[in-house]
Amino acid sequence: MKTLPKQISGANLLIQALKEENVELIFGYPGGAVLPLYDALYDADIVHILARHEQGAIHAAEGFARVSGRVGVVIATSGPGATNVVTGLADAMMDSLPLVVFTGQVATSVIGTDAFQEADVIGITMPVTKHNYQIRNVEDIPQIVKEAFHIASTGRTGPVVVDLPKNMMVELGSMKEKVEVNLPGYQPTYEPNFIQITKLLQAIEVAEKPVVLAGAGVLHADASKEFTEFIKKYNLPVVHTLLGLGGYPANEELFLGMGGMHGTYTANMAMYESDLLINIGARFDDRLTGNLDHFAKNAVVAHIDIDPAEINKVIHTNIPIVGCAKEVLKVLLKQKGGKENHSDWLNLLKNRKEAFPYRFEESDELIKPQTVLSQLHKMTDGNAIISTDVGQHQMWAAQYYPLEKPHKWITSGGLGTMGFGLPAAIGAQFAHPEELVVAIVGDAGFQMTLQELSIMKEHNLPVKVLILNNAALGMVRQWQSAFYNERFSSSLIDCQPDFAKLAEAYGIKGITITKPDLLETQLKEAIEYDGPVLIDCRIHQGEIVTPMVPPGKGIHEMEGVK
Repeated sequence: MKTLPKQISGANLLIQALKEENVELIFGYPGGAVLPLYDALYDADIVHILARHEQGAIHAAEGFARVSGRVGVVIATSGPGATNVVTGLADAMMDSLPLVVFTGQVATSVIGTDAFQEADVIGITMPVTKHNYQIRNVEDIPQIVKEAFHIASTGRTGPVVVDLPKNMMVELGSMKEKVEVNLPGYQPTYEPNFIQITKLLQAIEVAEKPVVLAGAGVLHADASKEFTEFIKKYNLPVVHTLLGLGGYPANEELFLGMGGMHGTYTANMAMYESDLLINIGARFDDRLTGNLDHFAKNAVVAHIDIDPAEINKVIHTNIPIVGCAKEVLKVLLKQKGGKENHSDWLNLLKNRKEAFPYRFEESDELIKPQTVLSQLHKMTDGNAIISTDVGQHQMWAAQYYPLEKPHKWITSGGLGTMGFGLPAAIGAQFAHPEELVVAIVGDAGFQMTLQELSIMKEHNLPVKVLILNNAALGMVRQWQSAFYNERFSSSLIDCQPDFAKLAEAYGIKGITITKPDLLETQLKEAIEYDGPVLIDCRIHQGEIVTPMVPPGKGIHEMEGVK
């Protein structure tokens, strides 16, 4: 007689499916619609991190995913719980971060009746997710969870939502012996077309002014090793996007710096003057390209990307190569290298790099943010995992904390989400408990998610939170100064908490730095402290980020170049 499979609740089916995906850590916040799932979690061998706000939970999952390469997992309840993760979903979608987010939902019998804490999660999240599901049959749970993780972690990675009606968590179903993914309409291309590879190699051989633009696609593919070998084999200069930083060592001679609005003069002029631009895993964001009428107009453009939708979306592409950066680079490395035809170009770029580094005016009276970050880089040997919020401090960190290793840089690029830095650092610390993690944030963005300090205290996470405090919405103020006749409308923050005392209220060590001559000593004390620390570093309010490509200008029209 055939034995019937054991019947268990949908919540326990979900737990078993998560274990099949080797999930060990979840960030979340409970509520009525997900109580059956949380009851099942009580006995599960999975660590749950209670965020203090759902936005904190999803940003923590993003930080975890960014540095670990694993899928970040989030649970939120129905209604406001689900809507509170939408910002994080949009952020992860823009920056290609693999997440699976489980949202609670009212019972299927009352969906569409405006039941208590009901929200149309599928409709709301469809524009900001790679895919989304709503469970309508308890027996589908194992299959849907398997597919969700597969979609989130393959191709161009991104967030997937699984909406969980409450009755689906209590109804009984059975775990299948083996769950297979069969998605005929979803078949990402990993291997490149060899005809296009040949065209690229021919273009490299004849180019006199080649440059490689590398984005986060190199890092998502874990292809930094292959990328570095490719650059050295063909002796090609490298420009990184903001999100691509760390993909190639910043201390190497061929590295020209970050490109775009606040990039280096050398990097931007290299792209502007190039006759061959090889884009690997970048999406030609507007903050990178500036005015498209002036971007790489004399260049043959090769674009390597796992997402075919990105190719020809912004910039006309002469050599399109659809495929995984790692696999494409492996193929390129197997080919014979051609003759070098660009030694004069490399000499020009070398001279420019020496002549036009990032510069700022030192001060004995004011704490300069550039000095702070240079000191931090020196104290940490450039080995810390750096998470940032969005704004001036983000750009200063990109400029003055050069990255020599991959997977050390976490920042919100596409969406530009204030409040991202602190919870993302927390997620990174959970992913790598043995490493030094520093959250570099502004005083404004920090106040959007500061409640997540509770997680640092609760789990004794040794995250160092460095607030570059200028008592302003720094980048807003900078733009108002430059383009709005210094009419500082709602950008100066006259009422601030004492951040060090705030940290102490959470049971965390707080340090306030106000004097330049004490900066090194106090910063060293904070970095070496065995436990979480908040550093309130008071910087000059009028300091601006330079150089800069003004809005509407080409990347060759930089201001603030000295």
